[in-house]
Amino acid sequence: MSGSNPDRASSPTSSRSVTKTVNGSHQFVIRGYRLAKGMGVGKHIESDNFSVGGYQWAIFFFPDGKNPEDNSAYVSVFIALASEGSEVRALFELSLVDQSGKGNHKVHSHFERTLDTGPYTLKYKGSMWGYKRFIRRTQLETSDFLKDDCLIINCTVGVVVSEVQCPQLHSVRVPDSELGSHFGVFLDSMEGSDVTFDIAGEKFQAHKLVLAARSPFFKSKFFNELDANNTEVTINDLEPKVFKALLQFMYRDSLPEDVEPVTTLTFEFLTLPEIYETLVVKLLEAAEKYGMNRLRLLCEAHICKGVSVKSVAKILALAGRYKATELKSACLLFTAENLAAVLETDAYKEMKDECLTLQSELLKAVAGYEEGSNSSGEAKSQSVWAQLSDGGGDISSRHVRQRTT
Repeated sequence: MSGSNPDRASSPTSSRSVTKTVNGSHQFVIRGYRLAKGMGVGKHIESDNFSVGGYQWAIFFFPDGKNPEDNSAYVSVFIALASEGSEVRALFELSLVDQSGKGNHKVHSHFERTLDTGPYTLKYKGSMWGYKRFIRRTQLETSDFLKDDCLIINCTVGVVVSEVQCPQLHSVRVPDSELGSHFGVFLDSMEGSDVTFDIAGEKFQAHKLVLAARSPFFKSKFFNELDANNTEVTINDLEPKVFKALLQFMYRDSLPEDVEPVTTLTFEFLTLPEIYETLVVKLLEAAEKYGMNRLRLLCEAHICKGVSVKSVAKILALAGRYKATELKSACLLFTAENLAAVLETDAYKEMKDECLTLQSELLKAVAGYEEGSNSSGEAKSQSVWAQLSDGGGDISSRHVRQRTT
């Protein structure tokens, strides 16, 4: 019987440690700089949270500086860890954008000093890296960094991660799902289509099985009703472009390219009737009618990108009209965070008389927001009700949480 040979050398093994940074960037646009001045030393305007390397981060801008000893001579800019973390090591870069187009940005970079100081360690939520004396206010206010009372701050975070890599002899790569693209081929070619839709005289071919799988309305129509064998269907309450977009979603499971791009400025200059005429809102209405919850949420998320102080009242009215509950919740929370500024807008003043339930919903949202912020209860609620009743308030007494475009 043969046995193992103790003198036989085993095959050599290897591994390697790789330390690198996972990088991500965020742009923070600050509008109304001159109104932010005077908010007080140590008080800041905060960006939305952004994710890099599995952690949440935020940019803090101090218009009057962070250091009392500087007597508001400088503005301060910091990057803060906004999520729980233990010993997060990272590199940082902060840039104040030159808006003249000359490219003379003011850059403070930790990346360039890596060999001298190594990564910076943040030990707990709220830890910050940045500059108390980022730039003198007098220099800032006479420079190309400030244009139309607007500042732009770019931030890059590089989270340091280490991993041990071992040789992997065999692996199988699984590609991303191609279901949407495969069904999209049938939408483009209409091979095997078995139903034709007449939408305001325009013809669209489709497959009953696909539509039934995507919408309970069409499932009932094609499989449960007496006219299930019909091969022609007329729909009178949809425009051709809306039905075309609806088909694009049902086959490809994504918002069609025809849907308008949305930023925080999109709805500020549109009237409410004009907003109702946008394709994304018409799709939201169709999603409600045809029981397509995923499409409804996609539309709500897309519209939510347009929430701003000037537009939130209009979007609240839209959300109420089309039963867009997630969109309404987001709008109510945004309004609670920016109450005084929202109450001063023309959109709110117009909406409050037309939407009878708006004030009570806002009052509940603000009360919940302030309770969560450890504010006093009854007295503050009475103050909020007074502001809602007369449509005004002292804007300077509240912090406006900026949203970026």
